[in-house]
Amino acid sequence: MRGHAFLLANYVPGNSLLHRTPLALKFALVFACGLASFIIVDWHISAAVLAFLTGLFLVAGAGVKRLWGAVRPLAPVLLAIGLFQWWQLGGPTAARIVLNILVCVVAASLLTATTPIQRLLDGVVRMVRPFKRLGADPERFALTIAVMLRSIPFIAGTFADVRDSARARGLERNPRALVLPVFITSVAYARQTGEALAARGLGEAEDQPA
Repeated sequence: MRGHAFLLANYVPGNSLLHRTPLALKFALVFACGLASFIIVDWHISAAVLAFLTGLFLVAGAGVKRLWGAVRPLAPVLLAIGLFQWWQLGGPTAARIVLNILVCVVAASLLTATTPIQRLLDGVVRMVRPFKRLGADPERFALTIAVMLRSIPFIAGTFADVRDSARARGLERNPRALVLPVFITSVAYARQTGEALAARGLGEAEDQPA
């Protein structure tokens, strides 16, 4: 199966200012961009923020190809959202919504492109640790994110492979030929992942109810 990036750029080793920026500030940047996507009402501002983040991404040495690889899977969805919003609310609103989504994706990709995955997960554990007294399990939370980051590209790759196979047989317009193999493969992958985690004693509750 082919490798597939999905939404977020992979880590790029480097020593740029962004690579050396504390993880908390990067998390704050992603959070601020997500919050701004609800606040910004002018597409010109959205475009300016997107241009700024894109500049940071390129300065970090991640490259245009990697940025496009993170955005490309979203292109059909963004096109559909943009056309629908343009039809319902007009061009400026459609542009603002699409640009704000891209702002969030580029900000998150900036985080993953300049932070090793293990450091990222360690940061998540530290961030969740204050909530431990409320019953939160930081290690389990980080494990969930790690499994999610590994699973999404696999499912995206499965869908691309099934789509290519269906197209070769002239079945690209048959929903059953596209959805069913992806569903079966995804369930099998989830089961294998669960069994692998259980075999290593991971992902099980420490205290089982009586």
